[in-house]
Amino acid sequence: MTSEALSALHPAPGDAAAVARHPRHVRAYGDTTGDGMVQLSFTLPIPHDARAEGAAQMFARKMGIDPAMVVHAKAMGPDFTFFVVYGRSSVILDLAEVPVVEREFPILPANEINLTIRSILNRRLTVIGACVGTDAHTVGIDAILNVKGFAGEKGLEYYREIKVVNLGAQVLVPDLVARARAENADAVLVSQVVTQKDAHLTNTRELSAALTAAFPHGRPLLVVGGPRFDPAMTAELGVDRIFSKGTTPGEVASYLVHALAGGVQ
Repeated sequence: MTSEALSALHPAPGDAAAVARHPRHVRAYGDTTGDGMVQLSFTLPIPHDARAEGAAQMFARKMGIDPAMVVHAKAMGPDFTFFVVYGRSSVILDLAEVPVVEREFPILPANEINLTIRSILNRRLTVIGACVGTDAHTVGIDAILNVKGFAGEKGLEYYREIKVVNLGAQVLVPDLVARARAENADAVLVSQVVTQKDAHLTNTRELSAALTAAFPHGRPLLVVGGPRFDPAMTAELGVDRIFSKGTTPGEVASYLVHALAGGVQ
């Protein structure tokens, strides 16, 4: 955590204004500051009736929400009911205990990225991108790779020293690994949006193991991204970097240069 963030969480003694702006201990906000009010939605596998609403209220109370008010209930077919519950949570957060994965590399301009790649490799950096398994959601991987880019930034295809091979959607792990070998890839970028039954975690672990086996003398960088990934799970999943929602092409390109220069491996 940066010194600025630490000072915000731990203001100097007597700095009343800083304490007011950045309280260390916080509760959820509903109608008034510190009232602890939260809104929770969930589905129970029971038909919609009076007992179902009572069950939803009990469920919320057992989660520590008290009082718990069922403000919305709707049948989802004959055997399921969707609920929205509003109530007070007693949870108080100590912001000093919140884990944060800090970005350890600077965001570089495109010309500096190109020059660094050329000076280190004396060739273009080869990047393979895909959505693996049954995932057909290419918006994320296209936003990073395609020249049109995302959030006003051009994608990796824009960088003259980066060769991009975008394999698209529903790519099998063996096919991705084979293409990475054929292209002698420096990095493999994978986007995963389909997360039912933790499919994104299963696919990532499978890909990591397959790449390690296929490149015994050093595999390509493995970078994954998607809305349900936790950036703190890199070691657990066997990847080099995890990017979450909101990542831009420039951030990915800067990371690749940072890793290429020995900042990671």
